[in-house]
Amino acid sequence: MRRDDLERLLGETVASVEPVAGGSINEAWRVELESGRLAFVKERVGAEAAEFKAEAAGLEWLAAAGARVPALLAREEEPPSLALEWIEPGRLSAAGAEELGRSVAALHRAGAPQHGALPPEAPDRTLRIGSLALEFPAPADGEAWPERYAGRMLLPLVARARDAGSLDSADAVAVENVCARIADLAGPPGPASRLHGDLWGGNVHSASDGSAWLIDPAAYGGHREVDLAMLRLFGGPGERFFAAYDEAFPLADGHAGRTELWQLLPLLVHAVLFGGSYGAAAGRAARRYA
Repeated sequence: MRRDDLERLLGETVASVEPVAGGSINEAWRVELESGRLAFVKERVGAEAAEFKAEAAGLEWLAAAGARVPALLAREEEPPSLALEWIEPGRLSAAGAEELGRSVAALHRAGAPQHGALPPEAPDRTLRIGSLALEFPAPADGEAWPERYAGRMLLPLVARARDAGSLDSADAVAVENVCARIADLAGPPGPASRLHGDLWGGNVHSASDGSAWLIDPAAYGGHREVDLAMLRLFGGPGERFFAAYDEAFPLADGHAGRTELWQLLPLLVHAVLFGGSYGAAAGRAARRYA
């Protein structure tokens, strides 16, 4: 990103710029300003401005529930970019993992207006997970979580992954069979939780003081077990986190048996975005519920 673009975005003279990791798809920089303030700035060639607007809306929605997230400094539509408070990286401490468990429990307790709700400042009725966009229409009256999860999330992803060649026919049928039985598999009904929505280990940023910060949300109202299942899929903050979470907000009976049911969502998202073995992993998870 050009220095003059950074200065226009942040409204200050830039002292130094250093490339840093920006996740799986973005380019990012650590920017030091002449005032001494530090910022994390990211952009992606070809990104839609609505992507970063949705992320900013998600961060604000999580922050309103008391979640520890970086402060939003600036957002630009052209070129699409986002500037956040710089959080000096470090290693998650045991106390930090436990505090994170209580914090995520509080986030989920804060709730959402209904299953399928999006943050108030979301740019449109689209759920954005990284560069993937899913149509996410306003919930119909009485729409329950299992209907939303199967009909608006899993089945559209099955179609995309199959079309992309990253989900074979047998695995697609396995997931479709799960969707047909979703009401029997989803566990007891409950109120909508305020979800991070893309809560894998890489979106838990460990700070230099041992604390944890939530980054890169794809926030929506849904079943709280989805966030927790994702943290068990790609590496998370460890069992101290889960114990602290369950102490603060006990989970319903049978939650462990539903973990792979909720992991179908991130596996299919990855199958669409990255291909590889994710489609086969989704098929294996689905067959657990055959």
